[in-house]
Amino acid sequence: MRITSPVTIGRQEEISLLERSLTRLREGNGRTVFLIGEPGIGKSRLVDHCVQRAADRGIPVLRGRGSMTGGGTPFRPLLEALSSHFRTTAPPTDPELLPYRSALARVVPEWRNAAAPGRTESVVELAEALLRLLSVIGRDTGCVLALEDLHWADSESVAVTEYLADNLGRLPVLLLATVRPDPSTALNLARSTERRRVATVATLPPLSAPEIRALVAGCLDAPAADVPDAVVDRLVTRSDGNPYLVEELLADLVDSRLLSTAGDDGWQVTGDLDTTVPTTVVQSFGHRLLQVDPPLRDFLLLAATIGPRCCVSALRTVTGLDDPTLFIRLRAATEAHFLVPDDSSPHDYAFRHAITVDAVLAGIPAAQRAALARRAADALREDGPPTPDRCQLVADLLVTADDRPGAALLLAEAGRLTMADGASASAVLLLERAESLAGPAHRAEITESLAYALAEDGQLDRAFALAGTLPTLGSTTLAADRMVALHTRLAWAAVVAERGAETVAQVAAARSRLHNGGAPEQAAALAVVEAHLALLPGEEERLPDAERLAEEAADMAERAGLPVLACQAWQVLAMLSRTHGFDVADGCLERMLAVAETHGLPGWRFEALIRLGGNAFMRTGEARRLEQARAAAEDLGSIVLSQRTEGFLAMHAVLSGDPAAAEEIIGRCLDAAGRMRNHATHRYLLLTSATLAAHQGRRRTMEHVLRAFRQAGGEGSLLTPVMLGLCRAMCALLEEDRATADAEFAAAAAWEAEHPNVYFLAGRYGLRPLLAVLAGTAGWAEHAAVTASPGAELAWNRQFLDLAEAVLLGRAGRAAEATEAVARVRRDPKRFPTGHHLGLRLVAEAALADGWGDPVAWLRTAEEYFHALDVPPVAGACRALLRQAGVNVAQRRRGCELIPAGLRAQGVTPREYEVLALLVDRPGNQDLARLLSISPRTVEKHLASLIQKTGRPDRAALCRLAADLAVHG
Repeated sequence: MRITSPVTIGRQEEISLLERSLTRLREGNGRTVFLIGEPGIGKSRLVDHCVQRAADRGIPVLRGRGSMTGGGTPFRPLLEALSSHFRTTAPPTDPELLPYRSALARVVPEWRNAAAPGRTESVVELAEALLRLLSVIGRDTGCVLALEDLHWADSESVAVTEYLADNLGRLPVLLLATVRPDPSTALNLARSTERRRVATVATLPPLSAPEIRALVAGCLDAPAADVPDAVVDRLVTRSDGNPYLVEELLADLVDSRLLSTAGDDGWQVTGDLDTTVPTTVVQSFGHRLLQVDPPLRDFLLLAATIGPRCCVSALRTVTGLDDPTLFIRLRAATEAHFLVPDDSSPHDYAFRHAITVDAVLAGIPAAQRAALARRAADALREDGPPTPDRCQLVADLLVTADDRPGAALLLAEAGRLTMADGASASAVLLLERAESLAGPAHRAEITESLAYALAEDGQLDRAFALAGTLPTLGSTTLAADRMVALHTRLAWAAVVAERGAETVAQVAAARSRLHNGGAPEQAAALAVVEAHLALLPGEEERLPDAERLAEEAADMAERAGLPVLACQAWQVLAMLSRTHGFDVADGCLERMLAVAETHGLPGWRFEALIRLGGNAFMRTGEARRLEQARAAAEDLGSIVLSQRTEGFLAMHAVLSGDPAAAEEIIGRCLDAAGRMRNHATHRYLLLTSATLAAHQGRRRTMEHVLRAFRQAGGEGSLLTPVMLGLCRAMCALLEEDRATADAEFAAAAAWEAEHPNVYFLAGRYGLRPLLAVLAGTAGWAEHAAVTASPGAELAWNRQFLDLAEAVLLGRAGRAAEATEAVARVRRDPKRFPTGHHLGLRLVAEAALADGWGDPVAWLRTAEEYFHALDVPPVAGACRALLRQAGVNVAQRRRGCELIPAGLRAQGVTPREYEVLALLVDRPGNQDLARLLSISPRTVEKHLASLIQKTGRPDRAALCRLAADLAVHG
């Protein structure tokens, strides 16, 4: 007989918490709740309650669970949760999810055709994509994501859970997870999120005696007062307040007819509880197991040996039963209350509780249990190709069978398969367990695999230490070539992470194991690392040899047919060769692009495109190649790479005078990049946001964002000179504070002197030389030196260098040439509008002083631009210089924005424009005076000023101009 209480007893506080959490969803607020408790304490029952209450409110529920044998399957509970939801409804088609479909393909089978071939999304990318998906699913009603047995989940699922917990507070999502109190990554997560106040942890206590009485009353459908005291006392003593054990022990009492009901007398004890009742649930299950027929008993023992969840295919393999007999056994086990259908996998079964498995197996001798495990392992090992789940299951069986070396080999295989699937954290756990079980003959190769997994997972310190423990002598030593490959891989990971000292150490370790200098491909792989090392701060002395090393490596890699190594070499060479000019650098990148496309390397193709796009943007101001890079990132389905491209496009928008586009990208990507720990892009977007504020003269906003930039690790990074020159110095110039601008430029130059680099937007090759020429501290020699540098090729810098040349020509009395130099800059005012108009303002001052060019027109244009941009200091400086030139400058009044741009540039005032607009009907001066409430004499002055400013010959021409403006305007 199966006895279960129809109501949840003793959990009112937890139920209230869940009810409040569901109510919050309607307000658009999410919450994370961890339920912690021992097996059988009632965690799943609370989840059931929450799921039912959510269904009553029309709230979608996604439910999955960890598996004792599923730790090698990445994202298993998430896959189950999404599958449970999408069995009854199709995945959403919202356009906002399109960029995330590739990442979600790992957990949404319907979208697997969207996955990028040859690429595995990072855990963070999947977590961000899942966050977006949940927000869409819960947009109208909220949604519940329930993850049970998280203590058995793979590391990647736990990492995704942490990401969700940290970021769903303002989304209508309830994340509900259950965890046992035993040490585990999931338990650590629950405690840490509770400390960070992003999650609520509810630890379920044992039931009290009155609560046990109420539970028994519910099970027996009787008033609590009618429950015999002896039964309650016995259950309190034997169950330790565990609801599941209470129900199991109570069921045994009823099945044994020691507790029965007859007529109106209610439930009565009919035997001696002290001598006949099993004292533990283990004995209770042993007693029940003896009551079933032998074939079913053997079947249950084999099923329990496999684990708490019974995959039908695994049971078929292990038992050797045909399908009709197998399903007869499953039905009998279900009717006997040992098994239940697995709600997360419709075709499988599970023991009612993990305690049930332990109880079933506890009654058999260890030798019999080992034999059962060996039988199951042998059958499963012969059944199809290895998968991470199958390897881990068989390994667990072999441990039970006392074959630890065999288990180690299977766990190592599971780890390698898992790492190939991109789940490096799970791979690390599997390989760590494999290493602990391995015998001497295989420990070195398993340790080698673990070191690779640690490097892939970003645990470089552990990887370095582990590689150092590998034996160098004896029969278990790894072959020298494998040791060289391992140290080379660790060296590459170190140099990419900008860890110079560790890079040097790993390169040295690799070289020490080379025989006669090693094979060409080994030497080339190390040469690429050493060339890349020269680009790191503090390693500048390596620069003279770096280019040669990279060239030799690229040549050898292509001849040897090693396309990945060739792409690495061309990438490093492109960065190094910027000192020779961008044509050379772009040539390297074009070669890298060709190799990537020829050999089907989409990741390296993206790297080539984004670097070509960045160079093109800086050289010409156009973004076509960057758009190609963004498309390539979308084809790859990579959120991280898309964010990186968007960062470049945002900076392009800032310099190109499109603040709305820049703000849209920053608003869309900045927080997401921070959440995803995409640190480099997050810092770059913060710098772009600060630069946007700086180029609008908004110092307070700039300083606020730069504080965040510094907190994100920007201070001391390779972005430092750009922050000083392109951002802070530019802001100072828009405040008309040249002393501060000079100081910022000097700080940027000092940093670059200590840290040579190939980034040329910090002012050293553009704005600073112009200011030096204007101040008289630089002449033709200095200008020629800057112009000859690669940084002069950048369009942003070139405009300022052309203006500096104009100033020098004007001072030399070569007015026509000076004017032509300014004219070259003025041919493309829209490419970098803020830089362009700032340059006009600066050069006009020198032109006024030296008597050349058309400084009045330049100042009018600049004043008009900075007035519209709401940068009063520069607009005011332009007006002051115009007055200095003897030009009548009207005060800026309301209504200027209504004047056509051409007339504003000519200095037409709002009142003059009102007079001009009325000339459409050709009124007389008296009529104009009456309409505008001014004197006829004032009308005459306005008309004279309009003729002078517009260059029209007479009043009739003004009337024709007014009529034309009315038609077109």
